Amino acid sequence: AYRESITRLLERSEHRYVKQTGGRGMYGHVVLELKPGEPGSGIIFENDIKQGVIPREFIPAVEKGVREAAEGGVLAGYPMTDIAVRLYDGSFHEVDSNEMAFKMAGSMAFKEGAAKAAPVLQEPIMKVEVLAPEEFLGDIMGQLNSRRGEILGMEVRPGNAQAVRAMVPLAEMFGYATDLRSGTQGRGVFTMEFDHYARVADNVARVIMGDR
Repeated sequence: AYRESITRLLERSEHRYVKQTGGRGMYGHVVLELKPGEPGSGIIFENDIKQGVIPREFIPAVEKGVREAAEGGVLAGYPMTDIAVRLYDGSFHEVDSNEMAFKMAGSMAFKEGAAKAAPVLQEPIMKVEVLAPEEFLGDIMGQLNSRRGEILGMEVRPGNAQAVRAMVPLAEMFGYATDLRSGTQGRGVFTMEFDHYARVADNVARVIMGDR
């Protein structure tokens, strides 16, 4: 469940899609701005075309091209997310422009721009809570740390139990139930839920992209 995103603003990504086949040709020309979006925002598309530089009927095609391109990513083929895309310039041809040409132009401008905007791999981070008797606290902390976990805090629960809260990458949680049982003599339990996507460490990203 990896994702890809960008880490810097790219003010201009331009693509002119021109195709001539025997008869009527194809022409679509767009200029996009790409910038990192808020976590959880997905792909946000803004139409900032003024004075009919691109006819209104072609704008949805540009957006469709952008969104379809975002489904494939530029690093390892994972879907892209948390990117704000602004369409602010371009041009059209009275005869050769059509929806398909603008869809292709939007798709290519997005792909080319994302590749230049310092793309990164992201992974799902889970909010984890582990509950176990206090004497196993050291083992629990060690297990979470070995799984790239970030300890958020602890609190005492009734019956001499400790609750440990942490953020842990989902990729590191496979097999944790077995490890927790063996490390707490079967007395530890945990819950987890998705919290957010975060950048994958470079050394881990290299392994993932190598596998892809």
